[in-house]
Amino acid sequence: MPQTTLEVKSLTKAIHGKKIVDDVSFGVQKGEIFGLLGPNGAGKTTIIRMIVSLINRTQGEVIVNGSSLDGQYKEMMSEIGAIVENPEFYKYMSGYKNLLHYARMSVKKIPRERIDEVARLVKLEGAMNQKVKTYSLGMRQRLGVAQALLHSPSLLILDEPTNGLDPQGIRELRDYLRQLADGGVSVLVSSHLLSEMQLMCDRFAIIEKGKLIHISSMKESLAEEDLMNVAFEVSDAKAAAEVIESSRPGTEMEILDDTHFTIRIEREGINLVNRLLIQNDMDVYGIGRVAATLEDRFLEITSRSEEGKKIDLINL
Repeated sequence: MPQTTLEVKSLTKAIHGKKIVDDVSFGVQKGEIFGLLGPNGAGKTTIIRMIVSLINRTQGEVIVNGSSLDGQYKEMMSEIGAIVENPEFYKYMSGYKNLLHYARMSVKKIPRERIDEVARLVKLEGAMNQKVKTYSLGMRQRLGVAQALLHSPSLLILDEPTNGLDPQGIRELRDYLRQLADGGVSVLVSSHLLSEMQLMCDRFAIIEKGKLIHISSMKESLAEEDLMNVAFEVSDAKAAAEVIESSRPGTEMEILDDTHFTIRIEREGINLVNRLLIQNDMDVYGIGRVAATLEDRFLEITSRSEEGKKIDLINL
């Protein structure tokens, strides 16, 4: 059985009688990257703030490595490293002195060698003696990750960590997090950037209006279904669609332009459709599967939620 690093049970936050977060429960396993997805204002940051005790919980329990935060607060908080929103540092001090300052405040004893170790991990060893005010946003974000990892936590929590980063910085951060997870650190990350979360996370949960409406593994969510979307490039897309409709009435199709259309079809039917088009004097220039994305799944799940349909939780 996988070891659970973080368990959140019935987490609820109400302000003036209005529930900002409503009965949210999930777990983060050892060595996995778990994503909290949802639009801005969905409650992701509020959930994270309650987990790290920056705000009080109205209801619910936070368990780290099998122990409740309520019973062993100081010990369990020492197992958590977090960046909530943008990391803040003393800009007139160097990166090294900032980390040294945080090391002195830690409950755990942190040797100076650990500062050098985390600096190498986030690839800042060449800039540690520079003042933080000279750092780019990406460098400050990496320094924030170094500070959060300084006391060797078993759980790293990051709230919108890619905000303001350029594509290179986003990719580097993604690589750092995968390296940490492969080393056994559990990572909880929140974001509304679905394309990045698809590349980064092992599992994810969708939060909407304070409620958890879906949770599953990324692999399971994007797995190939019985029907797939396939794109065709042909000589005449409208004529091709008419031929398919006459032979396979009710087939789901979308004409994209004069020469391109998509069709939702089973794998075995692709060759049959191709043969049908050729037999009807259609020129077929290209066929390709349109891969499912996390954005597709997110929109599908949230639209179903808005329609009031039941969303099943897939706990893996």
